[in-house]
Amino acid sequence: MRDALVAAAFRLFLERGYEETTVDDIVALAGVGRRSFFRYFPSKEDVVFPDHERCLADMTEFLATGADDEPVRKVCDAARLVLLMYAENPAFSVQRYRLTRQVPGLRAYELSVVWRYERALAGYLRSRYAGLRDGILRADVIAAAVVAAHNNALRSWLRSDGKGDAEAAVDHALEHVRAAFADEAVPAVTGGPEDVVVIVARRGAPLWRVVQEAESALGRG
Repeated sequence: MRDALVAAAFRLFLERGYEETTVDDIVALAGVGRRSFFRYFPSKEDVVFPDHERCLADMTEFLATGADDEPVRKVCDAARLVLLMYAENPAFSVQRYRLTRQVPGLRAYELSVVWRYERALAGYLRSRYAGLRDGILRADVIAAAVVAAHNNALRSWLRSDGKGDAEAAVDHALEHVRAAFADEAVPAVTGGPEDVVVIVARRGAPLWRVVQEAESALGRG
């Protein structure tokens, strides 16, 4: 039912235009009632972006589980979930991209969705950098950089009508973020004070030296 409504909506958007198509038109073509439409989509705008809520939920779950000793790598991997969602159906993704370019209201809606992804990434990073100086600033800057890099590659792929290797393009873009914000030592997420290790290092000491000292201290513990 959900897929049928999306298919009917986009058929009408292409034939008549987005503004000229009503919810009544969509349900009539899909052969269902208005109640069925609103069971799946709160508004006409939502039928244009039927998969973002699921993807946002998947991203939130991904960030909340698994090892996270490299926060920058973790948020880059989380951003790839969005790319995979687009790549599942290139034809639909290209259609939607073209539509959002034509309708200012849809572009604004899309930007609000992008902001939610960015907030999810920033929220995770804020929790990981809570013990660092300027941790919140660092978290917000990295989250914005990840979204910018991802979207730069994604939109280039969409402008090319979905041709080429989207995953490789996004990987290349995200490598710029990882190179610029290489993971520093961050406070470990632990269960109690007995897991805390304090390392004293001179200013400017290379990260490998700090890690070596940490491993040595843990071995002595």
